[in-house]
Amino acid sequence: MKREHETGVCERPERRWHRAGVRAALVALAIGSVACATPAELRKLQNRVTDLERGGATANPNAARVADVAAEVESLQRDLDEVNGRLEVMEREVQIALEEARMARHEANLAPAPPAPGGEGEAPEAPVSGEVQAYRDAYGKWREEDHAACVDLFGKFLQTYPASDHAGDATYWLADCYFKQGNYSAAVLRFDDVARQYPTGNKAPDALYRQGEALLRMGHGTAAGNAFEKVLRDYPESARAKEAKRQLELLGAG
Repeated sequence: MKREHETGVCERPERRWHRAGVRAALVALAIGSVACATPAELRKLQNRVTDLERGGATANPNAARVADVAAEVESLQRDLDEVNGRLEVMEREVQIALEEARMARHEANLAPAPPAPGGEGEAPEAPVSGEVQAYRDAYGKWREEDHAACVDLFGKFLQTYPASDHAGDATYWLADCYFKQGNYSAAVLRFDDVARQYPTGNKAPDALYRQGEALLRMGHGTAAGNAFEKVLRDYPESARAKEAKRQLELLGAG
């Protein structure tokens, strides 16, 4: 068996952790550079169009202005759709990169210590535990967007390893798969599990915000507003706080 330095293929878990973390940071930085239009701005323009259209029936000079503003709204809507698409892709890349960094860190903690200088060779890599492999298998289905298998495998993982260090993340990905299946009621319950059972975990602010999104899809605007308000109240410094505030503004405008 060739050694790591001879093949150039193997890489220590801590190096993979570092590389994945850098990738996550770069992708997250890219997200901040594309948000050039907001739904609130679009709503303001739409209100202007409505006001002008009401006056257009009796004042012909306003007709040209109505057309100009309508064109502006249409252009802004196209820009917003493009930005939302790019943000969705980048958000997914950030989630994948962060999860890879977390997995690499876990493996680094499990890996055996390197041999002392002058030893006869490096110790073999520690075998992957059944718990880690089960999480990897479920997470792989999430990455492949095989939502049915994702729900099945993460559900089994949580039943088998309820006290796992990965239980909070597993619950979040399970909720996300339910959401993407259109099973919003199940998604609401699972996102709530994340927020209540793992309030100090890294997924808690995301879970609350996503719970609000699922409630909106179900037509429960008041309950969704409560979820967004909880994001602002409990996690004001989180990345989701700004988005939650924007959602509340839209609900208020509606």
